Amino acid sequence: MTAAKTVDPITLTVIWNSLISIAEELGITLRHTAFSEGVREGDDFATALFDRNAVMIAQGNFSPGHLGSMPFVAKSVLQYFPVETLKPGDSILVNDSFIGAGHFPDTYQIMPVFLEGRVIGFVACSAHQVDMGGAAPGSQKVHGVTEAFQEGLRILPVRFVREGKIDEDILRIVLGNVRMPDKVRGDLLAQHTANLTASVRLEKMFRDYGAETVDRSYKAILDRSEAAMRAVLAEVPAGTYSFEDKMDDYGPGTEPIRMAVDITFDGKGEVEFDFSRSSDAVPAAINSYINYSRAYAVFATKTFCNALDPQTEGSMRPIKLKVREGSFFNPKFPAPSGGRPILQIRIFDTINGALAQALPHRAMGAFSHWSNPNIGGIDDRTGKPFVMYDVSLAGYGGQQGKDGVEGMSPIMNCSNIPVEVHETHSPVRIRRFGFIPDTGGAGQWRGGCGIRKDIELLNSTAVLSHLGDRHVFAPYGIFGGKPGALAESILNPQGNGEKLHSKETRPIKRGDVLSFRLSGAGGYGPPEKRERTAIERDIADGYVTPKAANRDYGFKLPTR
Repeated sequence: MTAAKTVDPITLTVIWNSLISIAEELGITLRHTAFSEGVREGDDFATALFDRNAVMIAQGNFSPGHLGSMPFVAKSVLQYFPVETLKPGDSILVNDSFIGAGHFPDTYQIMPVFLEGRVIGFVACSAHQVDMGGAAPGSQKVHGVTEAFQEGLRILPVRFVREGKIDEDILRIVLGNVRMPDKVRGDLLAQHTANLTASVRLEKMFRDYGAETVDRSYKAILDRSEAAMRAVLAEVPAGTYSFEDKMDDYGPGTEPIRMAVDITFDGKGEVEFDFSRSSDAVPAAINSYINYSRAYAVFATKTFCNALDPQTEGSMRPIKLKVREGSFFNPKFPAPSGGRPILQIRIFDTINGALAQALPHRAMGAFSHWSNPNIGGIDDRTGKPFVMYDVSLAGYGGQQGKDGVEGMSPIMNCSNIPVEVHETHSPVRIRRFGFIPDTGGAGQWRGGCGIRKDIELLNSTAVLSHLGDRHVFAPYGIFGGKPGALAESILNPQGNGEKLHSKETRPIKRGDVLSFRLSGAGGYGPPEKRERTAIERDIADGYVTPKAANRDYGFKLPTR
């Protein structure tokens, strides 16, 4: 008799939905108690639940880069802290790039849950800390950082909480190495508090249904998730699908980075992603550690093949990763990686280009890229450090039957941080924030527009660590769709204007205005097939000007 038949359908459904609810509530608690704008407003965090063997059973609907790494984080933690060494109230903290999600700002806390003295599972959450020390405010400087030791505080798994009491020695070490200790402390405690709330609910579920019933349900959940994923993977035409794209470079005066993938579907329910043809690891803080590369391979597979089913470690089992060690997507420590956030959209775009050949009806033009600058210094008003961590997100690519959506969060599940929040907490003024007309790639279905955000510094001095891309290689269109417009970054656009490099770090001064202009997304299908009513609507909405409509579509407004 299979596990699925040993738990009645109603009980299994209630337990499965309860697990998802606990994971979601964990995230809501974290969001509502966090101190930093990135977590509280930008949703740069994730949550998950595990069984006693650190197998992921459920996750919240948050950052894919964190979530795809979590199963490997949890298992690594148990290598340092075997289950029998853990006690009620313990919690493990880690931010190591290889173990975690690829850079030091992402801290994970893993908490064992006990029932009658026995570990019944784990709750976990991650959060992007506003700063973890290192060469520049925000810990995401790219150019000029050649090894991980320059990037800030590296935390291998440590027992951060011992039997319910936070280890103040560990906390003091952490806070003594970061620029924003109050916010980092607040977010670390918010993670701990969120885990505590989830652990209470998980323990109650075990008490209500009994460990034996829950364990059988876990097996059914994992088996069903795996079977569902294998079934949809088997429907993809067998074969190998390849694609290449390029990142602009890894800093001023450097070469482009080749991003190449070969995706093989065996026709029997498994898929393998091979990134080995990509560039070697680079001497700059932008490399993608293996867990991060894997996370977005898993996310892309879910998006194309099995988007609506809850994700568990069972659904991840048929997805294999093959990456040459020492390559850009599998660097060896101490390769630096602080700026790796800009890779998430680019990894997906590379996979999307390959899968468009197998599943054209589900593919889309390349996303607009995003802007993730860190601006920091000593606040003149308080004499204390500040870090403005910004997240600006633009358009989706066009897809079959649908234009790209504007101003949304592609790939990462984060949010545009409100202007009012930045102006309240940092010495800046947002001078402009809006769509850029004529930037979306033309097509039968148009790509989404880019976004422009102009930020004025009100402080005497600060340091900008720019984190962007698509200044050289435009987001591609597919099936005849045109690429989106290139991004550009300009210092003081109100004057002569100076173009900034997409990964530049430089000092700025009071009155300087940073104009971040994100690329447009790629179009889908030949522009000549676009319906006239759609073009008229674009003009009315301000996404396309009459001049561009004539240039890209041969469209002319009727004369009166």
